[in-house]
Amino acid sequence: MVSRLGTRIGRAFDAPRTTGGKLLAAGAVLVVAVAIGVGTAFGAPGVLASLSLAANPVSTTPPPAPVLPSPALRALGDAAPLPSERGMSIALDPLATTDAVGDLTGAVVDAVTGTSLWERGGTRSQVPGSTAKIVTAAAALLAIDPDRRLETTVVSGAAPGTVVLVGGGDPTLSALPAGQESVYPGAPKLDDLVAQVKAAAPGGVTAVQVDVSRYPGDPMGPGWLAADIPGGYIAPIVPVMLDGGRGVPTEQDTPRSATPALTAAAELARRLGADPASVSVGTAPQGASVLGTVRSQPVRELVIHALQLSDNVLAEVLAHEVAIAAGGSPTFDGAIAAIRQVLTSAGIDLAGLDLVDGSGLSAQNKLTARGLAAVLAAVVGPAGDPDSAALRPLLDGLPIAGGTGTLTSRYSEGDARAGRGYVRAKTGTLTDVNSLAGVVLDQDGRLLVFALLSNGAPSVTARPALDAIAATLRTCGCR
Repeated sequence: MVSRLGTRIGRAFDAPRTTGGKLLAAGAVLVVAVAIGVGTAFGAPGVLASLSLAANPVSTTPPPAPVLPSPALRALGDAAPLPSERGMSIALDPLATTDAVGDLTGAVVDAVTGTSLWERGGTRSQVPGSTAKIVTAAAALLAIDPDRRLETTVVSGAAPGTVVLVGGGDPTLSALPAGQESVYPGAPKLDDLVAQVKAAAPGGVTAVQVDVSRYPGDPMGPGWLAADIPGGYIAPIVPVMLDGGRGVPTEQDTPRSATPALTAAAELARRLGADPASVSVGTAPQGASVLGTVRSQPVRELVIHALQLSDNVLAEVLAHEVAIAAGGSPTFDGAIAAIRQVLTSAGIDLAGLDLVDGSGLSAQNKLTARGLAAVLAAVVGPAGDPDSAALRPLLDGLPIAGGTGTLTSRYSEGDARAGRGYVRAKTGTLTDVNSLAGVVLDQDGRLLVFALLSNGAPSVTARPALDAIAATLRTCGCR
C-alpha cells in the first residue's frame, strides 16, 4: 500500500477579522439589553397571566451540536489498474522523440510495485541541472536529524575587545530587522545575535573575526562560473553568511557577495560599534566563552526550501553537512562521497551517478534517469520502511504544477494544462539542459514516479515538451 503524499492541509477556517468581531459583539450586547428590558416590563404576575405566559410557558429545543470539519489525507490504495509498458510506449514515445526535447532520456516507475513502465536511455548519463538536488535532499534527510538546527555563534576572541563569529553552516542568518522576512521563512536574525553579544560583553567590542574552519577547501564548486556570483545563482560556500550572500535579502536571484563570510562579519562589527573595515578571518580560541547563538529552521524545512525554490547555496550547505554527519570531509569531493555512501547504504541504486556538487549547478554533473527515479521511488516506498518514512519531507519540497515553487508559472497552456495540480516535480535548467523529475497520480489513481533529462535543446522548447510528457502520465491511463 502506498503511503499518502506529504501535502499539508491548512486550517479549515480563519479567525474572524477584528472589525467584524467588534460589530458582532456590539449586536450581542444590544440583544441582551432588549431581553433584560422585556423581562423587567413583563415580569409582574398580572401581566404574565394576561398574556397567558405564566400558564403556558414556551419550551425551546436546544440547537444541535455544531458540525466541525475534520479534513484528512487518505492513503492511496493499491487496487488502481497498473499501466502497461505497451500503453506507456504508445502514449510517450511520440512526445519523447521530437526535436523540442533534444536528446531525451527518461524513466517511469510504478510507485507501488517498483515496476519499470517506460524507459528511454534510462541508463545513459546526462547533465541533470537542478534535479540533482533530489539526490542531495534525500541524503540529507537520511543522514541528518531532521529536527537539527544549524547554529551561528559568537565567542570571545583571544585579544580584549575581540569577538569571533563562528560559522556553523547556516546560510540563512538574516540582516533584516524583526518583522521582515527574507527569502528564507523563519530565518534567525543578526540583530538577535547582536543583542546577546552586547548583553554578554558590556565592555564593548572593538574587533570582529570570522571562523570559517567548518568547511575547509575551495569554496567554489568544480565547473562553476565566477559570473554566477554577481548573476545571483551562487555564493562561495562558507559556513556563515547573511541571507545566502544576497545583496537584496528578499529576492531569490539577486547579486551575491564574493566574500560572504567577511561581509557577514563586517555587518556584525558595524552593529556592535566596531570598525567594519577591520574584520579578518580567524579561529575561535579553544574553550572560548559563548556570547551569543542563533539557530536556523530545522533541517527538514531547509530541505523543503532548497527544493521548492531551487536554492543552490542551501543545497550545497546541506551536502557539506551530509559529509560531516557521515564522518567525511566537508569539501565538494567529500560531500559527494558521503552522499553516495548514505544512499547506497539505504539500498538505492545509484549506477551512473557522477556528481561534482550538491546543487546541480555544474555542467560537469552526470545522472541517469533510472538512478534519479530510484531515489524518488525510495521516497514513496512502503509506509513501514524507516528510510522511506525519513524521506517523506522530500515530497513537500517538490513544486506543484501551476501552483508552487519553480513550477508556479508552468502548466498553464496547451497539453500541459492537464497536469496542473497533479504533477509534483523538481525542475532543472542550465544552458541547453532541462530536466523534470517527480511524481504524478494518473487518472486511475495510480501513483507514478518519473525522471526526464533533456540535453541539447533550449528551454523555450524543452520545458513545455517535458511538461506535456508529465501531463500525459496524468491523463493516459496507459493500459
